[in-house]
Amino acid sequence: MTEVESVTTFVMENRLPWPEEGRAAGLNGPFDTGLIYDNGTPRECSIRNISTLGAILCGEFRKAAGEDVAIELATGQRPAATIEWVRGGEAGIRFKQPIDMLALINRKLVSQPAERRAMPRVEIRCGVYLKWGVNLEPATLRNISARGLQLEGNMLPPPGTFIGLFVEGLNVPSGEVVWSKDNLAGVELFEELSWTSIIPWIRDAQRLSAN
Repeated sequence: MTEVESVTTFVMENRLPWPEEGRAAGLNGPFDTGLIYDNGTPRECSIRNISTLGAILCGEFRKAAGEDVAIELATGQRPAATIEWVRGGEAGIRFKQPIDMLALINRKLVSQPAERRAMPRVEIRCGVYLKWGVNLEPATLRNISARGLQLEGNMLPPPGTFIGLFVEGLNVPSGEVVWSKDNLAGVELFEELSWTSIIPWIRDAQRLSAN
């Protein structure tokens, strides 16, 4: 039986990982797991989105907005946090100190068998170009993983279109548009994008955004 891939999103921007208004992720899991400490006793929870500043957790919550909790991550980090909101079996938490996102991703990678090591879903914004037929159009990369990516743009091709992608500093395989909605589109890559390519690219992108 094939193991289902986690769809936890690692947000690499310096912001809280709440979904944009009207653009909730709509993903039902599975997600990476963690432990939440809200009354001194650890309980398992799922991590929908996480950034250096906070996370969206799924599970049972015994505390309300404004109260303190802690969450234990795969790295062994146990950052203290404050609950920002609770609704529909989810809670948004704000870390009291920023966490190291690259360390968290690296820990996830080394926990996988070497032959099946794959980059998780990472949310990072940058400009890209798409080529299909005689068309060459700009777009914005919204998130990327080993097997696909999400794009935003005004002139995106329809589902079923084969495209080439040009991303500065990253060699991305060609792919196929598999869904589109409004000005968003999902692309499935024809070849897996190696984590050994994505990690240095993310590190360089963060360094440039910090300058």
